[in-house]
Amino acid sequence: MSSPSKGQLSTTEGFICGGIAASIAVTISNPAEVIKTRLQLQGELAKGGGPKVYKHAGDAFAKTLRNEGIRGLQRGLGPAYMYQILLNGSRLGFYEPFRRNINKLVGWAPEDQVPLTSVIAGASSGAVGASLGNPLFLIKARMQAYSPALPVGAQHYYKSSFDALSTIFQAERWRGYNFTKTQLVSHGILPANSTWTFLASSAVSGACVCVVMQPADTALTRMYNQPTIVNEAGKHVGALYKNPFDCLWKTFKTEGVRGWYKGIIVTLTANDLIVNLYKKVRDGDDD
Repeated sequence: MSSPSKGQLSTTEGFICGGIAASIAVTISNPAEVIKTRLQLQGELAKGGGPKVYKHAGDAFAKTLRNEGIRGLQRGLGPAYMYQILLNGSRLGFYEPFRRNINKLVGWAPEDQVPLTSVIAGASSGAVGASLGNPLFLIKARMQAYSPALPVGAQHYYKSSFDALSTIFQAERWRGYNFTKTQLVSHGILPANSTWTFLASSAVSGACVCVVMQPADTALTRMYNQPTIVNEAGKHVGALYKNPFDCLWKTFKTEGVRGWYKGIIVTLTANDLIVNLYKKVRDGDDD
């Protein structure tokens, strides 16, 4: 395999940089993820939201810290690391090779930033990462939701990530953001390698993803955390929801649109900064 040209990363380099960025980001963001998960589960399928254990994110943070300490705020950190490494390592590592090869396939220059191929590459690389990280998201969601002091939603206690994998398998068996940055640079709004450019493009991308993906994130959290029952056929099925769409519909009926956005709250920015630093070190750039 030929080495990447100056200024480009190989798939392996991109995967590693994406994984490191994700690990740094998740260490910082995991407490917020724990709070988000618990807020998403609070008042699940209860008219008017039901009784509230936590008044808001700040209250949830304070109560978790007071009752469970730092360990409580960092519940699920192990599987969160592995999930983010697989998800973002794949998404950020495979995105560029996918985009360049799709461009070549349709007859465009590999380096061209085309919205259509960028979206396809982003979706494809995201699908690879999501498929690899799916079991770890399940474990992460359940471990983050567990609280011995102020429980909300179904509670699942596991000694470790390996215990969770084993327990769940035994019981249940198997059951494109560079475009924004390019526009900012090409129109002379911000320089290419500025931290502010990374922050701005990540903020725009993050806002779009947040609006579109937050309902799905809430649905996945509730789907993965719901208790299971054995149906007439002897199969383990969800006790509350049949599928994510059923979860979204039931949430909407009982809690309204606000139920989809419960717990709404830094990986792309961290990845850009790390990739930029890595390229300078690898290529020997001093400027």
